[in-house]
Amino acid sequence: MPNLIVKPLEHPHVEGSILKITPESGGWNYVGFEIVRLAAGQSLSRVTGEQEVCLVLLSGKADVQTKEASWSDIGERMNVFEKIPPFSVYVPSDDQYEVAAKTAVELAICSAPGAGGYPARLIEPSHVGVETRGYGNIERQIHNILPENEPADSLLVVEVFTPNGHWSSYPPHKHDRDALPQESFLEETYYYRVDPGHGFAIQRVYTDDRSLDETLLVKDGEAVLVPRGYHPVCAPPGYDVYYLNVMAGPSRTWKFHNDPEHAWLMAKPVEE
Repeated sequence: MPNLIVKPLEHPHVEGSILKITPESGGWNYVGFEIVRLAAGQSLSRVTGEQEVCLVLLSGKADVQTKEASWSDIGERMNVFEKIPPFSVYVPSDDQYEVAAKTAVELAICSAPGAGGYPARLIEPSHVGVETRGYGNIERQIHNILPENEPADSLLVVEVFTPNGHWSSYPPHKHDRDALPQESFLEETYYYRVDPGHGFAIQRVYTDDRSLDETLLVKDGEAVLVPRGYHPVCAPPGYDVYYLNVMAGPSRTWKFHNDPEHAWLMAKPVEE
């Protein structure tokens, strides 16, 4: 089992890559994830090969071009904690893309096996499903960037804003069995930003038999691998926590199983 925390590089690679997870480095089969930071005027060009890709503009503005389409000056938020949905671009396998930064850009490159079944497309903020999930101090804001009801071959992409003092991915749930319709097998990455940036988040990753049972202190700009097990998150008082989730597996559906010891929390208390 690799270390579940993936730390960013102190100095980006020539292409601007500062954090990278591959199926090989993650010890799994489906999910790839990368963070690239570009200065204004810099660009990034890649081919997708056998992977489909979702490019998420975490912050900044850019021009994006694929084999068949292009979009100019996309991007709106300059910081993820503006809490508005991002601009994203879906790129199928056997395609290519170029991202040209108009401002400083933080770009998430989410990847998983593709079959080339869908054309490249822009995912505008108005096409991102926004919802509030949970109640009380397990309430959080969800942005469904690439949910299962939108076309893709493997990828599921969502971002979550957890207010300080709140919990998310909670009650603890898992999706590590290919046992549909009750549960789907999905590998998952969490990419974290914390506000203020010197803070931290806490994530626990554990299985029923406790063969995996890790409690992680996660800092701004780090990522966490969730190969299996339950994986709740806590935002300490004083520190708002953002994370971007990427999931993929043999079936493109999110069917999860709550930890039986904590499933009772799904029932919202009745207000008197």
